[in-house]
Amino acid sequence: MLYSVCKEDIGKRLDTVVSAYAGISRAMAQKLIESGCVTVCGKIKDKKYQVSEIDTIDVQIPESKPSDVSAQDIPLDIVYEDDDLIVINKPKGMVVHPAPGNPDNTLVNALLYHSGSTLSGIGGVIRPGIVHRIDKETSGMIVVAKNDEAHIDLSSQLKDHTLGRIYHAVVLGNIKDDEGTICAPIGRSVRDRKKMAVTAGGRDAVTHYRVIARYNGYTYVECRLETGRTHQIRVHFASTGHPLLGDTVYGNGKNKWESLQKDILMGQCLHAKEIEFIHPKSKERMHFTSDLPEYFKIILQKLENMSK
Repeated sequence: MLYSVCKEDIGKRLDTVVSAYAGISRAMAQKLIESGCVTVCGKIKDKKYQVSEIDTIDVQIPESKPSDVSAQDIPLDIVYEDDDLIVINKPKGMVVHPAPGNPDNTLVNALLYHSGSTLSGIGGVIRPGIVHRIDKETSGMIVVAKNDEAHIDLSSQLKDHTLGRIYHAVVLGNIKDDEGTICAPIGRSVRDRKKMAVTAGGRDAVTHYRVIARYNGYTYVECRLETGRTHQIRVHFASTGHPLLGDTVYGNGKNKWESLQKDILMGQCLHAKEIEFIHPKSKERMHFTSDLPEYFKIILQKLENMSK
């Protein structure tokens, strides 16, 4: 696949640009560069090479290897499926792909059982078909590619924002404005490398929000992602003093009412409610929405009753 460098990416590292353009992890981008599968204007460059506006980047993704991840018969809530993609409503508590501490019972394990070798290989043997991720304790809509062409197309839509995602969340405190935008770069926390944080050296991140309802000490919001950084919504709202209800990583954990809801919450109150994209083959604009999960409805009812 041949790419021209966008204006906003001039001066960025080659591995960073390849990762964004091809929709693959930075680690995989580095492996492709090191193995000679990436050329810049026909020449092999180092992963740290800073791209220029005149560069054309050719990314050749080799045939995918058989997955070492086991297929598991795990039920999937499939909202839509065709020969190119699958749209799934992921339940709260399910990890998207295997990782240390979560070797199985993931969405990928379930997808391998359901679709087998038809999934795109671009994500690598651990993440076949995975175009974008949502956190373990975040429920909701995720689109999966069934072939490399669909994966590349959907990844490009992530980059140019034609793949839209709308989340619903409950945050602590009363957000004063009815709507607004949080624009703050996100990167690894210098204090805790396992966490993300708003940091000057981070990647641009933009979250648009609209207040749906206000309760006594809490706000129910709709969030539209313009970018898709790791933990973006959680980090952005925590940075404004309004961490997500139930978020044990970015919240302060000192809210008494929240502590009483642990059996219901089990993590942040966040649901990927809508997803919209252009179909890679038919070019038809597609839009899918899901109901709020039961735990979310119970929380909203409790907040409404508490606010009367």
